[in-house]
Amino acid sequence: MATWNSRGLRGSTLEEMINSTNEIYQKKGLALIQKIPTPIKPIQIEKETRHITLAYFDQKSTVDYIGAVQGIPVCFDAKECHTDTFPLANIHPHQVAFMKDFEKQGGVSFFLIFYTNRNEMYYLPLAKLIIFYDRAEQGGRKSFLFSEIEKEYQIHQEGMALVHYLPLIQKDLLEKDKKVIH
Repeated sequence: MATWNSRGLRGSTLEEMINSTNEIYQKKGLALIQKIPTPIKPIQIEKETRHITLAYFDQKSTVDYIGAVQGIPVCFDAKECHTDTFPLANIHPHQVAFMKDFEKQGGVSFFLIFYTNRNEMYYLPLAKLIIFYDRAEQGGRKSFLFSEIEKEYQIHQEGMALVHYLPLIQKDLLEKDKKVIH
């Protein structure tokens, strides 16, 4: 298996890896996932180049990506973590609220967490994040530890798909089905 920081990935960002994977999924007819741009309001624009030199966020963004996988609506956010402790402050309440509402409409919501210090990436189902979030709301730790991530949700490279998350959506759906049956 190739590593995330292999020769071919030097200088690449998490977003570029996900975008590349989404292009492959689209070409193969497996999924249609779009990056949602963060809305900004330009304040200063350089006249000669027409580049924005000063701007502010126009509104709160919800998620980084949204689309459909084989007819199933999906939305997700991608986060990087440089230590073994992920601060929940990096995930905003309006994002969680949007994702909960998205799942009420039959969609699947999740996070892709890249632990840069370990060079490992994980799929974090919304249900698991809510456990961490609720714990914090009840006065518990305001973060979650790498040791709390379910290792069977580790993301691997598959061919040219650098962030092959589709099998984990299927695993997430199967887990949800088990909870409905019981």
